[in-house]
Amino acid sequence: MSTLTTRTVGGPHGGQPLQTFGASRADAAAAVILLHGRGASAQSMHPLAEALGTNDVAYVAPQAANHTWYPQSFLAPLEANQPWLDSALAVVHHLIDALQDEGIGPERIVLLGFSQGACLATEAAARKPQRYGGVVGFSGGLIGAADKEEGTPPHDKVLSYDGSLDGTPVLLGCSDVDAHIPVERVHQTADALEQLGAAVDERIYPGMGHTINDDELSAARDLLQGVISQQG
Repeated sequence: MSTLTTRTVGGPHGGQPLQTFGASRADAAAAVILLHGRGASAQSMHPLAEALGTNDVAYVAPQAANHTWYPQSFLAPLEANQPWLDSALAVVHHLIDALQDEGIGPERIVLLGFSQGACLATEAAARKPQRYGGVVGFSGGLIGAADKEEGTPPHDKVLSYDGSLDGTPVLLGCSDVDAHIPVERVHQTADALEQLGAAVDERIYPGMGHTINDDELSAARDLLQGVISQQG
């Protein structure tokens, strides 16, 4: 089994280290790309991998340069977060392709992130739509300033999501009073991903705060088990 690397990725996140947890990729029924939040690290995702469990899953956690995938709010205009955002997206897309080269197709790959990592996970899936094993966004949403025209994707300028997520199961969990993630953006994200053909499970928790609760973990484990069971 080859060693995964981001050395060929351009921009500030290229060449940053990767952490791997769980099953070996050669034996895994599924792979999860774990995306950490602002100020955190790839290593900090290890407890989440342990909480999600299963002996058949390989976890891959990339590290953001300076512990931040992009410097401004995810609600800022897209240009304000360049070149970090494009580099972050390139890391995720590179890992998807690298896992596929190792024999783990996208239908066996789950993109999962918390906070800034959740924003990156949903945006990466929307910009590279195909049938994934799943997408999990714990306290996050699509990236960009809100479009004032109702019914359009939540971006500051037209960003066309071509293609289809083809029934990809998506789990979005967030508080209704999260100080970092407006609940309306979670709703917009659910709508946009449904328009791309995803099967979205949106769960809003009254008064929860900026964290991950047991119900979200249980739902994510169920999603992973669904991916594993399909490999038969």
